[in-house]
Amino acid sequence: MKKIIAAAVLSFLFSSLFVVCAAEKWDDPNYHAPLTGEEINVYNWGEYISDGSEGSLDVNAEFTRRTGIKVNYTNFASNEEMYTKLGSDIYEYDVIIPSDYMIQRLINEDMLVKLNYKNIPNFKYILERYRNLGYDPTNEYTVPYTVGMVGLIYNTKKVKEAPTSWSAMWDEKYSGDILMFDNPRDAFALAQFALGISLNSNSVDEWTAAYNKLLEQKPLVQSYVMDEIFDKMGAGEALIAPYYAGDAVTLMDEYEELGFVIPESGTNLFVDAICIPTGAKQKEAAEMYINFMCEPDIAFSNIDYICYSTPHSAAFEMLDEETQNDPISYPDSELIASKSEVFVNLSDEANKLMQDLWTEMKSAEDENTNTLFVPIFLLICIGIIIFVLVRRHIKNKKDI
Repeated sequence: MKKIIAAAVLSFLFSSLFVVCAAEKWDDPNYHAPLTGEEINVYNWGEYISDGSEGSLDVNAEFTRRTGIKVNYTNFASNEEMYTKLGSDIYEYDVIIPSDYMIQRLINEDMLVKLNYKNIPNFKYILERYRNLGYDPTNEYTVPYTVGMVGLIYNTKKVKEAPTSWSAMWDEKYSGDILMFDNPRDAFALAQFALGISLNSNSVDEWTAAYNKLLEQKPLVQSYVMDEIFDKMGAGEALIAPYYAGDAVTLMDEYEELGFVIPESGTNLFVDAICIPTGAKQKEAAEMYINFMCEPDIAFSNIDYICYSTPHSAAFEMLDEETQNDPISYPDSELIASKSEVFVNLSDEANKLMQDLWTEMKSAEDENTNTLFVPIFLLICIGIIIFVLVRRHIKNKKDI
């Protein structure tokens, strides 16, 4: 019996040693962690990781090379889409990367597991100001991945003066050339900023006012989109759109006619963080992946490719001086402190109200389209009937 116990203890110590030492052996190309042959399912935003294109490092392939663990990688377009799939028995994820307010909701609903930070020693690189934030105040569930702000992308050749306010999204001179967020929290935020309302309001009247503001905007909007903004703004199919600063930097690098501003009236400061959902089948491998994402060379590869701001101290130090001083990616602390608001999880009542109002607003879009189509169609039908009757009358007169 003693031999069995001793063997079990040695086995446990040996496996623990592998996990603890894994971070120290990443640079050994021949090293593979004890989970070789395992697979993990990673769910992340689109265009949000260094993927090997344009000469970048394929981060997921590198993780497999170093550990032998295969990464099944899929994307979502909004926090709400991710939440819906996470709550389904059909989908199983080991690693997810949601935004601050959604993280808080997932914690409240027991949909995240606490991390074992002993398996994530690279957490030491996360800057203090991005730890213990409101969505995870005791820092038990998350490791920050990126930070950023929302602003306006615009075509500098056709929009002669840089917009300074969110009111540009309601300017009739851009009618038909405005793109709008296709997710409720970000879309309502623009209306709330335009009205001077808190992004985290629980007031029915204030949410209704924001809803009416979005309805007012509807006739001007070309389409409601997310990642489609890349193609539409790049191709000159629209003149102005709200989006995230990191994506704006990527777009401006590719299309010189595009500019980006953070409105003077304020904006949303967001943090996206890496978590493990309660349905995870491979928690140990998931923590290895999180630790790997915090390796300085990997964190730099990701941030250098996606152009978002980094909460990772070593990755920031690896950026060139121009990027470190870029007011879009790293705005001054006064702007962050005085003119930004971070999303928090809404009350159940406010969240349901927002979702219901969003559904009404989107269905109103279809109704607006129909209200234009039906009269035009009726006019055409009436015209055809009149034409036929006139022809028939003329023919009857000739027969007489």
